[in-house]
Amino acid sequence: MGVRLRTTLMATAAVAVALFLAAAALFATLDASLADSTRLTALQDAKAKAAYLKGRADSGTVTKYGLIAPGDPGWAGSPPTGVEDTQGKVVVTKVVETANGPVTVTGTASTAPARAAMTTLKDVLVPGVPALLALVALFTWLTVGRVLRPVSAIRAKVADITAYDLHERVPEPPTRDEIAALARTVNATLDRLRTAVDAHRQFVADAAHELRSPLTVLRTRLELAGPEAKDLAAEALDDVDRLQLLTADLLLLSRLDAREPLRAVPLDLAQLVAEEAARTRPRPDVRVHLALTSDIEVNGAPERLRRLVTNLVDNAVRHATTTVTVRLTTREHHAILDVTDDGPGIPPEHHDTVFDRFTRLDHARARDTGGSGLGLPIARDIARAHGGTLCVVAGDPGAGARLRACIPRA
Repeated sequence: MGVRLRTTLMATAAVAVALFLAAAALFATLDASLADSTRLTALQDAKAKAAYLKGRADSGTVTKYGLIAPGDPGWAGSPPTGVEDTQGKVVVTKVVETANGPVTVTGTASTAPARAAMTTLKDVLVPGVPALLALVALFTWLTVGRVLRPVSAIRAKVADITAYDLHERVPEPPTRDEIAALARTVNATLDRLRTAVDAHRQFVADAAHELRSPLTVLRTRLELAGPEAKDLAAEALDDVDRLQLLTADLLLLSRLDAREPLRAVPLDLAQLVAEEAARTRPRPDVRVHLALTSDIEVNGAPERLRRLVTNLVDNAVRHATTTVTVRLTTREHHAILDVTDDGPGIPPEHHDTVFDRFTRLDHARARDTGGSGLGLPIARDIARAHGGTLCVVAGDPGAGARLRACIPRA
């Protein structure tokens, strides 16, 4: 159960116990008070009868008379003989000595008013207590909900914040309670986290940028190497190519992580895909088939979308056996780009992990001659930057891999 429900139940239970004890005490006190009041009424009736006998005392028929209650200084004779409830009445008897012998004085009082009062109290409490408990529960539920509303807002905001939008902050309520302190603490933590992430991104960007110049110089020197070092220079140039690609990938990732604004323009996605898919690649034994629907216009950054297509096709060619199929269609308001190869495929348990940075499957590591494990992560980030998605489409085991990019149409 949530805090709101637990608090409501606890508050209602506490009030219920208090009301039960109070009602029991009220019933007991009122019953005793009404009993005493009825008994007093009966004694007053006896006093009135004794006073009547007193008025006739001059005739010699009464020598002593009774008063209202035992202990009264004016009480004469023996105390009342008892209180007896018969037929809804309280009866008090008193023996008064007269010249003609003892005379019994009887006082009575009806218990009907007391019973009516108790019945009225019961009629009020029986429906009133549950109604009061319901009102307490409702009030507690609304009050706790209002108190916890800032917590819900903080939770929802924190759930929406990712590594790409650490500039967002949770709302701080204009109070001085623990919830406001929690919001301030969360925002301070986000400030420190953003500073650390920005420093990391800046380090990656600076490192990639600084590596470009010495790699360019190294490449130039290797290209100018003499005939005696031609074979060694060719191998070194391959390593330089890999380092330059890795440096370019790291620099692009840092820009994607920083969420730099896209310079989006309307473009023909089919033409862009055709140009990039038809480019010559290291494996001439793998054929690339195109099945493109024309006149699909999207708003995007041309260089970023070219990189997305290049990475997908390069990845498919790298893992294909003989054939790669590039298919572009439309569905509702999206352009659907499917890149399929006839290689070993991607196991279902790796459909998500292949998009992690520097992640490559075991068979890819054995055959890969140029991949760094950044191609698919970069392609996914580019798709997301354009408001789209990139995922692995599940298929039959051993039927190859199919990656699908969905980009909103213009």
